Amino acid sequence: MGLQGQSFIGYRRGSTSGKVLKAFDPTHGTILEPAFYSTSKSEAEEAINLAARSFAAYASLDRHKRAGFLRSIADNLMSLGEQLVERAVSESGLTAMRIRNERERTCSQLRFFADMIEEGSWVDARIDRGDPERKPAPKPDIRSLQRPLGPIAVYCASNFPLAFSVAGGDTASALAAGNPVIVLAHYSHPGTAEYAATAIRDAAMSAGLPDGVFSLLYDAGIDIAHVLVNHPDVKGAGFTGSRAGGTALMKAAAARPEPIPFYAEMSSVNPVFILPGILQSQADTIAKNLHASATLGMGQFCTQPGIVITLDGSESFVLKFTELMLQTAAGVLLNRNISSAYQRAMSERPQRANITLKTATLDEPASSAETCSVRASVLETDAASWLADPVLHEEVFGPSTLLVHASGREDLLRIAREMKGNLTATILGTEEELADYADLAKILEQKVGRVLFNSYPTGVEVCEAMVHGGPFPATSDGRSTSVGGRAILRFTRPVCFQNFPDSALPAELQQANPLKIWRMEDRRYIQG
Repeated sequence: MGLQGQSFIGYRRGSTSGKVLKAFDPTHGTILEPAFYSTSKSEAEEAINLAARSFAAYASLDRHKRAGFLRSIADNLMSLGEQLVERAVSESGLTAMRIRNERERTCSQLRFFADMIEEGSWVDARIDRGDPERKPAPKPDIRSLQRPLGPIAVYCASNFPLAFSVAGGDTASALAAGNPVIVLAHYSHPGTAEYAATAIRDAAMSAGLPDGVFSLLYDAGIDIAHVLVNHPDVKGAGFTGSRAGGTALMKAAAARPEPIPFYAEMSSVNPVFILPGILQSQADTIAKNLHASATLGMGQFCTQPGIVITLDGSESFVLKFTELMLQTAAGVLLNRNISSAYQRAMSERPQRANITLKTATLDEPASSAETCSVRASVLETDAASWLADPVLHEEVFGPSTLLVHASGREDLLRIAREMKGNLTATILGTEEELADYADLAKILEQKVGRVLFNSYPTGVEVCEAMVHGGPFPATSDGRSTSVGGRAILRFTRPVCFQNFPDSALPAELQQANPLKIWRMEDRRYIQG
């Protein structure tokens, strides 16, 4: 299947008259063909209008048909075969194995949501039956469930060309909930985006879905991003990317005449606290495991452990970890912007007070103007210096870890209290230490969406219990998750029906429970 470089405005392809965008191969430093054409403002508005018109029919679609649509998208992605893998490798610099694994995760997410909506209990049906004899006033019959919002804008991530992009978790959860989706492709991987969009478009057409349930837009700048977030027919959005981009769009969403929910996943340093007991007995093992986590995908995971906090007596661990980072081969970052930002941070941070760069960062084999090749880095400081310098609290996106040495328990707890919102925090220790440091776990619970014990933050399981979110600035709304079953709730709202006749109620709320889902009935969960 050849790439055409045109947007998908519902079922039709966009024009070839807009600004030109071409992908960049970060491994070889070359421009990739073909050209991709920016969507015009009028085409973006057409896509949104189509989505708005398709909403009612798609929202009321039988749950089994909607689940079949999601499974068909997954099947189509797999049927694209190696052409999808090869293009994603060229556009991202990631390995073919990583892309294949990511494709599997993307398809698993789609099937996960298909299974969930087919079972049906996700709508959180609640029933409080009326009592006309209640005194002093009759009790009304009140029933509620989750309903879709309307057209959803999805902004693709740079670091996951599949799993957090066109057919990724935001799109899957929004479609699962019954919302049409308009996706803005990331400039780093437009060809991968076109392949994934074709998989979704073909699945929608095969299912006989209304035109506008899905659109894909390209933009060489930022104009279309703002068209989407400001359009009155767009009712919500999901974003994965930089803090600057996320906060700008978040503010725009809040400033609209009708504000909308904007779910942005932005930045996270994912602190790792290593307690002294486990460090004494497992220093080398911890160093190896932490190195594997810090350099996975050249550190370009949103859950990469960017800060490691240790207490006195960590010399053996520091030596081993630094040695492993020094031995890490140069690798490619996703694009020139990310590579430049990483190099700049590794140049500037050692100039700050009491910061030591323990490894060299080099461009190999060519300068960053030609490729995006960098080396892994380790920086080191003490607790007082970290606490005094807010710059050190910020994320460096890439294979860099800052070691912070605390002189005692109070130092460690102060660092935890001063942490901004993060996606994850990790405690490495013995079970006895975990009990002794219960106050640390309580502090971290208020700072992150996921607290780990004796495991490592990279790798996010797609399951019902997962929380991939956290307080600002990790996300724009710490009450949400972008991964797992609860992700669907971002694109829904509760609707209540009072004193409706049974025949007029949604099936999920009817007296006989014809769908046999789990419901809360008079404050008790009951199935069937």
